[in-house]
Amino acid sequence: MIGVTVFVFGLIIGSFLNAVIYRLEKKESALHGRSYCPHCQHQLSWQDLIPIVSFFMLRGKCRYCSKSISWQYPVVEIATGSLFLQIFNFQFSIFNEFTIVQLFNFLYLLTIASLLIVLFVYDLKHYILPDKVIFAAIGVVVGYQFFVFFIRNWDLIKNLKLEIGNFETLANPLLAGVLAASFFFAIFLLSRGRAMGFGDVKLALLMGFLLGTPGIIVGLYVAFILGGLIGVFLIITKRRKLRSAIPFGPFLIIGTFVALVWSNQITNWYTSIISP
Repeated sequence: MIGVTVFVFGLIIGSFLNAVIYRLEKKESALHGRSYCPHCQHQLSWQDLIPIVSFFMLRGKCRYCSKSISWQYPVVEIATGSLFLQIFNFQFSIFNEFTIVQLFNFLYLLTIASLLIVLFVYDLKHYILPDKVIFAAIGVVVGYQFFVFFIRNWDLIKNLKLEIGNFETLANPLLAGVLAASFFFAIFLLSRGRAMGFGDVKLALLMGFLLGTPGIIVGLYVAFILGGLIGVFLIITKRRKLRSAIPFGPFLIIGTFVALVWSNQITNWYTSIISP
């Protein structure tokens, strides 16, 4: 029942994220004003806003103007619910019992996941990674890292017994973020923005802060492999030309989610292959 509740909660958050994505483009606040049809501007009633259910009850069309509703809405809702459920299962695979620490980590990961979903869809649609979302995510991650550092080392801080070794858990993600962003910034400069947008540089910084090492290596590896395969497929099927622009942000975000959940397993598997 808890898993079902988490999934339904994810559906509701996914519906809200759809509104955030749409209003970001229109430069409107997602926290004020009622939802409305993007075609006829008619305000939507509660029965039009039930995640997934309303879309299929209305047969994918607006109740008021009969214009088609984008499949983005149910897809984002289902993806958010599924991702929230995966994060829930991941947390309970680490902790054997419910604790305040577990709840805090769970809410933190849900927040990051929500912001990454917004970035994923927005970049896929508009080839832009909005600063306000990236900076909000970076702020949440850095704040979390410092909070965890102070909680773990509070007795040492209080007694002025901190040593350099105690900063390793804080320095690891910060260094990973700087190195990842520097790598992408070099590509951005060398290609003059043609091979990599500056938004990807900021997203790489976020990835490093979030994943640390070796997670950032796994995340980038998955992103480049997946991006390359999809790019070749699009060229072979003539849906894109060799010089066509393809947003790289979604691949980085997929790599981030993979690394968040399976970084240790992938690292151990790779180590077992290369070890004699």
